[in-house]
Formats: sequence, C-alpha cells, structure tokens
Amino acid sequence: MKKYNHTTYAILGILTTDCKSGYAIKQLIDNSLKHFWKISYGQIYPTLKLIVDEELATVSISSQEGKPDRKEYYLTQKGEEVLKNWLEKPIEQAPVERNEVLLKLFFGRHQSKENTLSQLQDYKQKLEERYQTYSGIEQMISTFEHNKRDSTYWLITLDYGKRVTMAAIEWCDTTIKQISKEVE
Repeated sequence: MKKYNHTTYAILGILTTDCKSGYAIKQLIDNSLKHFWKISYGQIYPTLKLIVDEELATVSISSQEGKPDRKEYYLTQKGEEVLKNWLEKPIEQAPVERNEVLLKLFFGRHQSKENTLSQLQDYKQKLEERYQTYSGIEQMISTFEHNKRDSTYWLITLDYGKRVTMAAIEWCDTTIKQISKEVE
C-alpha cells in the first residue's frame, strides 16, 4: 500500500468529522490541530486534490448564490482503509521538539543574565496564555454534544497539551530561580 505524508493522513482524519470543505478543514486545523500539528493553508488544497486523484475521497460540487461553487470532500472506502492502516501502524519515532527558547538558553552564557531571565519570563507568559486557550477549548469540547465518540479522543489529546504546557511552566519557574541565583 502506498505511503502518504502526515498531512495527507491528517486531512483524511479530518474528513471523518463534519468538516468537508477546504474552509472547514482550515477552521478545524486553526482551532485544534495547530496546537500539535502544523498544516498551512497552502497544503490543504493540493492535498485534497491528491486525495481525490488517488481515489481516497470524492468531491461534490454545489452552487452557492453569490459565491464560488462549494466543494465538499467525502472519504471513499479506500480512503477509510488507508487512514485505518496508518492509524494501526506503530509510531516510527518520538517527536523532536524545536524550541527557540531552549536553543537560546543552550548558548545563554553569551548573553546577559537579565536578557535570559526576560526571555524565560516572556516564554512563561506565552505558555500561561496557551494553557488558558487549552482550557477554553476543553470547555467548548465538553459542551459539544453531538460528537461524543470523537470528543473523548479530542479531550485526551488536549489533556496531553495541557500537561506538557503545565510542565513547561513549572520548568520556567525552576529555571528562572536557578539563573537568578547564579553569579555572573
């Protein structure tokens, strides 16, 4: 069976939800997946074209008054099989995080202690904002009644993000204390 990139699998997965148009797919990505999986707007339509060309989905076009035609995508049985096959395969590797704060901190002795502390404080604030965003998303998913089967998994995924974010906030506190005590 042909191997596709992760963006293709992500969009196949999104097509199992109520999101059927390119716009709806982008909205779902912006409101949930972007917190752990980046897909640019420029990747969506070429991937949808590939999915249709590979017969993993069909496209239905409907007219809209005063607007361009609306394309809606629906998984085929082949598309469902490709998604299921990918989902059931073992994870190839643990993800590697790219983190600018850690990169700068690694070379921290070459900047002032004050600047390092300022960057860590700023990072902590951004993490706290992210945690609040996650809490808002959690509230929204919890009140979303019509898709309980998906919402269980969405909440589990969100819990991971909340826990990682809280651990990073705690790491910031510890690191700020440690650097504050350090003599230049």
